[in-house]
Amino acid sequence: MEKTFWLSFDLGLRGDYNHLYAWLDNHQAKERGNGLALFRLSCTNHTAPDEEILADLEATVSFSPKDRLYLIWSDTQTGKLKGKFLKGSRRPAAAWEGYGSLVEADTDVLDE
Repeated sequence: MEKTFWLSFDLGLRGDYNHLYAWLDNHQAKERGNGLALFRLSCTNHTAPDEEILADLEATVSFSPKDRLYLIWSDTQTGKLKGKFLKGSRRPAAAWEGYGSLVEADTDVLDE
């Protein structure tokens, strides 16, 4: 069964884009913005397609410790969207933090 995936990627200035782009092209990925691709793939591991995709990418692309890949897909069992960092992790602060006009509350609400 084919599934739809979104892959967000940031390999920095010296990343292995040639091999990543070849992988995306071989999977007929569509460009969906800077560092974002959409593709359909038939996975044999329906419970963990992220692991299968990561193994396939690692066989083609040379990753560095600072590279970041984030995969988004619809979970077959729940029908809900899932997202996972295949490489890297969240940054301590988002690039947009501090630009908004929200005012922090004096007290934290813990039971929401």
